[in-house]
Amino acid sequence: MIGLASLNKIYKDGKMAVRDLSVEIEDGEFCVLVGPSGCGKTTTLRMIHRLIEPTSGQVYIHGKSVFDLKETELRRDIGYAIQEIALFPHMTVAKNISVIPTLKKWNSNRRKERVLELLNLMGMDPEVYENKYPHEVSGGEQQRIGVARAMGADPPIMLMGKLFGGVDPITRSRLQDEFLGIQKKIKKTVIFVTHDINEAIKMGDRIVLLNKGEIAQMGTPKELLSSPKDILVEDFMGSDRGVKWLQLTKVSEIMSKGYWWSKKMKKLQ
Repeated sequence: MIGLASLNKIYKDGKMAVRDLSVEIEDGEFCVLVGPSGCGKTTTLRMIHRLIEPTSGQVYIHGKSVFDLKETELRRDIGYAIQEIALFPHMTVAKNISVIPTLKKWNSNRRKERVLELLNLMGMDPEVYENKYPHEVSGGEQQRIGVARAMGADPPIMLMGKLFGGVDPITRSRLQDEFLGIQKKIKKTVIFVTHDINEAIKMGDRIVLLNKGEIAQMGTPKELLSSPKDILVEDFMGSDRGVKWLQLTKVSEIMSKGYWWSKKMKKLQ
C-alpha cells in the first residue's frame, strides 16, 4: 500500500536528514520507525503526509505518487496522530472527532454514528465524553480522543508520531495494549514513530531501525533481536535482547525446535 522509493531530505544548511530511504509497507501492516534522536524518523513521517517536501525520491500510495495529489485530498484520507495532540480547545470531544467527516461533507447522522462508534471503540462512554471539552479530560483520555479524531473518516492509513511518549509508564502501557486491541479489529496500515525500542518490539509487525537518516536494519522484531546486522543494531536492541526474544516466542515453538534451541540461545547471549 505505501512505498518509499529512494527518499532523501537535505535541509538548506546542508544537513542530510533522510538518505536514500526505500521501504514497502503492506496493507494492514504495523510498521514502526525507531532510532535515536535526529535519525530521520519524524522527518520521514512528515514527508509521507507532505508536511515537508522531500529533496528527491517518491512516496506512493496504492501505486500513485502522493505528489500528484492535492495536499488537502491526501491528508483527509490519512489519519495523523502525534504526541502533541492539539485537540481544538473550543470544540467538544464529539466535534473534535468529527472534524474530517465534516470537511468531507458527511451528513449529521453519519457523523454522529461515527463519533459514537469511535468512542465505544476507545472504551469511552459516549454519554460521559461526547459533550466534554479537552480540558475536562485526562492526558491519557486526550491521547485516545486524538487517535479517534485521526480515525474519524475511517482512513486506510494511520501515521502516528511518538503518540504515547508524553504519558506516565502505566498509562502508556495501557494505551499501547488498547491500541493493539483496536488494531486487531480494524487492521489499518500504520506507520508508527518511537524512540523506544521496547515499544517498537511490542507494537510492530516490522521494525525499520534508522541511524543518521539511513536504514540500519529492517525486519520483524524477532529478526532484529536474534540476528542484529552489526554492533550498532545490537546495542540499540539492548543487552537483554535474549529475554525480549523469549517474550515473543511461544513455548510450543521452542519445544518443537530441539537442538536448534540451544544454538539460538548461544547466539542471543
